[in-house]
Amino acid sequence: MSVYKPGNLPEMNFSEDLNSVPVFKTVSKVATRLGYETYIVGGYVRDLLLKRPCKDIDFVCVGSGILLAEAVAKELGNVPVSTFKNFGTAMIRYGELDLEFVGARKESYHMDSRKPVVEDGTLEDDQKRRDFTINAMAISLNDQNYGDLIDPFGGVAHLAKKNIQTPLDPQITFSDDPLRMLRAIRFASQLNFDIEADTYEAITRNKSRLKIVSMERISDELNKIILSAVPSYGFKLLFHSGLLKEFFPEMVALHGVEYVDNKAHKDNFFHTLQVLDNVSKVSNDLWLRWAAILHDIAKPLTKRFEPVIGWTFHGHEDKGARMTPGIFRRLKLPMNEKMDFVQKLVRLHLRPIALVKEVSDSAVRRLLFEAGDDVDSLMTLCRADITSKNSEKVAKYLGNFEKVQQKMIELEARDKIRNFQPPVTGDEIMRMFNLPGSRIIGDIKEEIKEAILEGEIKNSREEALQLLEKIAEKKGLIKQNVNQ
Repeated sequence: MSVYKPGNLPEMNFSEDLNSVPVFKTVSKVATRLGYETYIVGGYVRDLLLKRPCKDIDFVCVGSGILLAEAVAKELGNVPVSTFKNFGTAMIRYGELDLEFVGARKESYHMDSRKPVVEDGTLEDDQKRRDFTINAMAISLNDQNYGDLIDPFGGVAHLAKKNIQTPLDPQITFSDDPLRMLRAIRFASQLNFDIEADTYEAITRNKSRLKIVSMERISDELNKIILSAVPSYGFKLLFHSGLLKEFFPEMVALHGVEYVDNKAHKDNFFHTLQVLDNVSKVSNDLWLRWAAILHDIAKPLTKRFEPVIGWTFHGHEDKGARMTPGIFRRLKLPMNEKMDFVQKLVRLHLRPIALVKEVSDSAVRRLLFEAGDDVDSLMTLCRADITSKNSEKVAKYLGNFEKVQQKMIELEARDKIRNFQPPVTGDEIMRMFNLPGSRIIGDIKEEIKEAILEGEIKNSREEALQLLEKIAEKKGLIKQNVNQ
């Protein structure tokens, strides 16, 4: 094993960089005492070279990672240690840093599983098992070469060339652990790197191997791609490699353009990616980005050609909202308020666009009522959805959106519609008119709500009670003598 020397440059040493993080000296001292060769490996080394911040530090020792972690924890003041004996790893949370310790190992795989058979190994063995050359570099914490970079596969050169490639034969790398195919695309998307030709070709050949990977791991990588600065890049790699079809066929179905009578619709796959990028320019919210991904997901199922009008996708927003829980469930995404948020935005995403044609008070009140606290996110999505190449058309729509937004501000200040609760509850109506719980109670509440949304009465208890008296009189209800 030799220290990497790129070209005629002297060997690279990171002693000064390590000195800025006191924990490295502590680990080095403890490892020396135990007689363990120890190294910093993986993402921290990569990000140090890229000058990116990194709070996760992985240590590899030729020995027991758990024993090293326990000794380091004691040296740091008896801080807690989390051990994972089945994996031979241990973790320490120290300030803002997450420290992970593992013994150097070599791995072999069976065809039906991505879980390796693990044996003790050397640093060289451990570097060979790493996914990509840029993640296979190590920095020594040993006294004789403290701070030296050990880069047997040219990771520094590949960083300079902005290339993702595997240390060993990519065919074997991806067949052994198919999750690495998604990781290749994730790193390319996060770092704006290319995937080396043979490495990419191996991804296309091994895409069907993804079926042995759990959906939780797939979605974890997918979400990291979605959170990239320009997520469309990662999705294009997923699409063209064939990986996307393996786990997200609904999105692949958006691709393509159909012509009838020389009339064509836009390619909804690339439109969706543009909307996703537009959202990503203004928001880091993962679930708002998911709403961008799913906003047109039902268009293939609702596509119709009408001779006079051309292509239509009537009801795709409602159909898409109904599809959302199933997609979240299959992809093992959270079935909670995150899914509710995405589903709501998919269902409502056409409403602000429809409003720009006629900004009526009642329509804006209804949108505020249905969107609630998510109305600002909805408007962000709708602005992102304007992807026409006609700059005048885009400017017109965005200008009208500003009018809608201003109307929302005015009505919300006056009427407090966002998330409003009925000024008169069902229990009060039952007590006032000595009624059992029945459909008539819901009908009365609905009539009051509609009057507020239509602007016939203000969103106030006083005016709601006055209307209630009129409704009760019309329905022949007899008011009871009760304190309100």
